[in-house]
This record gives sequence, C-alpha cells and structure tokens, in this order.
Amino acid sequence: MLSLKQKKIIPQCPFCNKKCRRALGRHIISNHGQEALSQAVLRAKSAGVSDSQIGKLFGINFRQLEKIIIESYGMNVSGFSGVRAIRQWEPKNFREETTTVWSFKQRGGWVTHNGQYRGNWSPYIPRNVILKYSKPGDVVLDYFIGSGTTAVEAKLLGRKCIAIDINPACVALTREHLNFTPPVTLFPSADKIYEPEVMVGDARCLRGINDSSIDLICAHPPYAGIIKYGSGIEGDLSNLTIDEFLIEIGKVAQESHRVLKPGGKCAILIGDTRRQKHILPLGFQTIDVFLKAGFRLKELVIKRQHNCKTTGFWYDKSLKYNFLLLAHEYLPIFEKVAMPLPVMARETGSLVDKVTYTIKKPPVKKFNELETSTVWIFPEKEFEERLNQNVIKRYGDKKRRLTFYLNSLSRTTPDSAPLGRQKAGLLFIKANLPERVESQETVEQYIKSVKEIVQHWLSFNIADGFLIIQTNDVRIKEYLEPMAKDIVTSLLDNQRLWLKEIVIVAGDYQSEASPESGAVELKITHQYLLVYQAR
Repeated sequence: MLSLKQKKIIPQCPFCNKKCRRALGRHIISNHGQEALSQAVLRAKSAGVSDSQIGKLFGINFRQLEKIIIESYGMNVSGFSGVRAIRQWEPKNFREETTTVWSFKQRGGWVTHNGQYRGNWSPYIPRNVILKYSKPGDVVLDYFIGSGTTAVEAKLLGRKCIAIDINPACVALTREHLNFTPPVTLFPSADKIYEPEVMVGDARCLRGINDSSIDLICAHPPYAGIIKYGSGIEGDLSNLTIDEFLIEIGKVAQESHRVLKPGGKCAILIGDTRRQKHILPLGFQTIDVFLKAGFRLKELVIKRQHNCKTTGFWYDKSLKYNFLLLAHEYLPIFEKVAMPLPVMARETGSLVDKVTYTIKKPPVKKFNELETSTVWIFPEKEFEERLNQNVIKRYGDKKRRLTFYLNSLSRTTPDSAPLGRQKAGLLFIKANLPERVESQETVEQYIKSVKEIVQHWLSFNIADGFLIIQTNDVRIKEYLEPMAKDIVTSLLDNQRLWLKEIVIVAGDYQSEASPESGAVELKITHQYLLVYQAR
C-alpha cells in the first residue's frame, strides 16, 4: 500500500463523486451551494477529522469552521461525541490550591467533564473555589454556565446551584452533563445532593433572584471576541468590542453585588487580549469594574496555561519579533462587604516613610534559554538572576540601562529621581513591597514615585526605549491591593507609553495541602513585570 508521501490523495466531492484537484470547498459551493459545504464539513467533523485537516481539505480557515459549527449546533464545540460513560467520580490525588498561582497540567475529565465546548474552564477551578468559599447547602450561581462545569461540581460537592446562560443550546448541553446520580458516599461532608436549577437568562438582569440570596458566584465570562460562543443571540458578550464589553460587564457586576449575600464571594476568570502586537489589559480593567460596583478584593489568583513554551520555529519568531504568547488569566476573588466604605474612604494607618531610590546593576551571570510565554517560572535560588536575564536580553541588549530599586524603609529621599539627563534605552524599576503593608497610603506613595521616575525618564529619552516595572500584590488588613493593576491604571492615559506585555513571574514553589477549606489566605507567590514601549 502506498503511503501519503508516495501518492497524493485527490479529494472527492461527497455529492457528485467528482475528484477535485483544487480546493474541494470551492467546488462544493459552486456546484451544490453553501449549505452543502456546511453539511460536508460537519460530516467530516463528526467522523473525527481534525480541524487542520478540515481546513486543508475544504480550503476554509478556523473562523469559517467555527461559524459553520455555531450556526448548525447553536454553540461552539470542538467535537460531537456526546456525553461519555462515567469512569471516575472525582479527580485523583486532589489537593486544594494554597498559593496564588494555579496550574493544572491535566484539564480534568472526571464525571461528565470534557473539553469539547470551546473556552470552558478546567473543573479544577470551580472545585477549588467552591470548596474554599462555600459550605454544603450553600447556593452557588454561575450566569455564564456554558457546558455546565460549575453546575456539575456544585452537584458533586453538595451545593445548591443556579445555572444560567443566554444561549439555549448551552442550557440544553448543561442538562445533559447533569444527567447523573453520584454515589451517596462520595462526599461525607455533603449530607445531601441538590439538583441544579438550569435556565436561560441574562447575567446583566438576574430576574427572579432575590437580593442577598446567593452565597457564592463562580463564573467564566466570554470576552474580547477571542472565541465565538453563539450565533445571532442578542446580548452575547463574546460579540462585543472591548469598550462595549466593559460597559456590559459593569451591569453584570452590579447585579452580582445585588444578589450576593454580605460576606459572599464572587470569582470571575478573565484574561487579557492583544491588539497591534501590544497588550490590552482587559483583566485589570474588569477588576476595576467590579471594584467600582462596591466589591472588595480578597485574592487575585493567576491561572497558568500549560503547553505554551515555544521551541524551534516559534522560539525564533518570539525573539525576532519580540512577542510573548499569552499564557495566563486572572481569577479575582471579590467579597461583598457588610458595611460598604464610602468611595473616597481609605484604610487608616501611619503615614508611609518617604520612598528612596537606589541605582545599581541587577545580578546577571550568564544567559539561559529565554522564556517565550507570559508566565515565567524560575527556580527559587536563581529567581532574580533568571528574571534579570530575560529582561535585559529581550529589552535592553546593547542599550544603556538604568535599574532603580524603590525602598520605603528610609526616611530620607532625594528631591527628584536621580536620573539626571542621562538617556537610557531600558529603564528597569523594581517596585516590590512586602506582602503586607499598613495602609493604602503606602501603595499610593509607591505609585506616585513610579510615575515621577517614568515622567523624568520620558522627558530625556527618545522613542522606542523600554520601561519595565517589577511589582507585586500586597495585603492591607484582610483585603488585597492589586499593585500591578493600580500602576497600569495610573499610566493608561500616558500617550507616550504603549503597554507591550504583562508578564507573570513566579518561583517553583511547591504547594502544600491546606489544613482545612477556606481557613487560610493564599500565599502570594507571583510578581508582575509590566513592559512598556516608549513612543
């Protein structure tokens, strides 16, 4: 038998049996119409032909394939195998996450979970959130239910659940995935299994849900048109522009605050997007929207995406065009406080000591292979050195470099940043704070100092230089202050700066089992590199 390399296979039209030496898709459309092409594509998809093979066979791109699937099934799915037989009832060797970096090498396929619905989140995420921030019998709400991942986990863990989606096809798929009866001995702590309430609805207007009636919200909204979820559905957030999305997610935030009980938590998974080779900080902007709706931030988790380390061709392209693959999303955990603070209120505490600046070269000994995604994980002992290697090699190689260390421990400070009139192609500001600080004023003073240094640098430097700000989230009493988000927001209106990357940097910290659900704060194990390009 001849192999494919030995003999070129000529595709054959399934409608007229004519062999087509050129694109089969054009032949089908010309002779049998668009509907026939859709039928042929869906048949191939159902037969298990991969997306890339379908593209080559019919001469269509991925967006065209998505459109055919969505218009035929009412939702965006990668396969049509249906609900498979249950092989296991829970994840093997499961441990609750205890740090702020969550990384799941396996997506998770227990009970009816599968990855066929494009864009659905790993069931490890709602499982962790539900166990940490609710108890058996509590009411969990997911108003972007998709294929039902959160509802399945709520049912397994003995929580009541209200599962809503604007797409009727998603509601039907969720009901399919909920068609199981778990063993009564599965979770001894859950004295009863509750059947989720599944319905079509709009997250922006949660009619029928009373004020202060929900214990936990756990949701993964569609955003930025990265993945199309439905066709012709009014109110589908996946079809909106960034500005439109932020307006509509603001309505979702207001409704979330209304229905959540005081002290209840709201977990939202959101990511950034890219335009013109630069980052749009949609994650931080969405966090701002929820904070303005009255929430306070308890935790900010980084969800790491695996299999994003590029090699060979893509590694070379990453260096040549100086870009990083997006490999992270944000999982902010908000809380509805019992007594909301006035908008202008600040935590009380002693005034922060004035910030001092130290200029010195960061330690760099040798260069290893550079990172190519937006998540950099380094050995603890080499953390600072490897971080500096990547920054200098990518953004400061063969350029004059200045590195500033901000320090709030001293009571003396120069009148202005000690930059003088020196030109620097790379300005590296290390603005890390301790994990816990006394007051909001400490954070505000740091941000003010960063802005002063940046403005001074911009005054004496030509375009195309790079600004890197290294920072971390901090805790003020029982809440979290997202320093990176605050700095990005403060610089959004600066027309001289273009946000190129947001990089997550973490040590290879090994998570330990949590003593009990919801008993401790997460250990902050990540930092941020905010990469700006001057223009």
